[in-house]
Amino acid sequence: MRQKRYAIGADIGGTNLRVALVDREGKIVERIKTSSTETDDVFDSLVSAIDRFYSDDVAGIGIGVAGVIERAKGIVKRSPNLPSVEGIGFIDGIRQKFSLPVYIENDANAAALGESWTGAGREFNSFVLFTLGTGIGGGVIYDGHLLDIAAELGHISIEADGVRCPCGNNGCLESYASARAMTGRAVESIESGTESLMKGCCEGNVYKISPEDIYSYALEGDNLARETLKTAGRYLGVGIASAINIFSPEAVILAGGLIGAWNIYVETAIKEASKRAFPEIYGSTKILPSLLKDDAGVIGAACLVFDKTNS
Repeated sequence: MRQKRYAIGADIGGTNLRVALVDREGKIVERIKTSSTETDDVFDSLVSAIDRFYSDDVAGIGIGVAGVIERAKGIVKRSPNLPSVEGIGFIDGIRQKFSLPVYIENDANAAALGESWTGAGREFNSFVLFTLGTGIGGGVIYDGHLLDIAAELGHISIEADGVRCPCGNNGCLESYASARAMTGRAVESIESGTESLMKGCCEGNVYKISPEDIYSYALEGDNLARETLKTAGRYLGVGIASAINIFSPEAVILAGGLIGAWNIYVETAIKEASKRAFPEIYGSTKILPSLLKDDAGVIGAACLVFDKTNS
């Protein structure tokens, strides 16, 4: 029987919903991107996007979604950054709509699978991936395979009595090094009277400041913007060092929108990680950016389909 040429990959993150038609070489044929926070029903938006790509030449549908996944039931048990998806029966619901095999995975795990297939992870048998965006996620490839673990690297505790995280823990890495942490720290500093060019950002509505704004002002020499990025970077470095010490990977791959601030945020993180990880392990670990960027999740979700079906 002729193999079907395509899979549909979906990536439901804390900010965006991405869906793409992907071929067997891992190339995206067509894609859709919408907000995952401004819609009343993420499931309906997902179905609508999938329907645009559905055809008889689609082998199946892969879904990467932020949160702790119960794969057997195809549901999200917990998603601190996107609670609206908790309890949704993605696998059963999508199968009923399209009569195709459906597979679900944590979004960062899917991104790691994508990087392993066609991205920066192709040359490594083992690596750790951090997704750096609204929150912080993780995925681990070991001996060429995705580890069947939660890999919630953003919820490593780095401050025992630190700020409360939406997950219920205190002092999570995500609460100090993510996009949400950056913008929160910048706004809090401005409100407390710290001088900054960012006061004039977004027509004076500092609550709308984005990580891109912070980076832009940092390049203009704004001290608060630079310190905000460096502080987040130092905490990220603590998390990277922990991952290196635990997994001794060949590489740490950094993905997500925040890597756009590589020369301040990420370089600070690399410097901090070099101080904290075992030198003998750190010295043989490469730290490098994602090649697939925002496409890693949908490509990895499609890879789930091709790995599990022969149709």
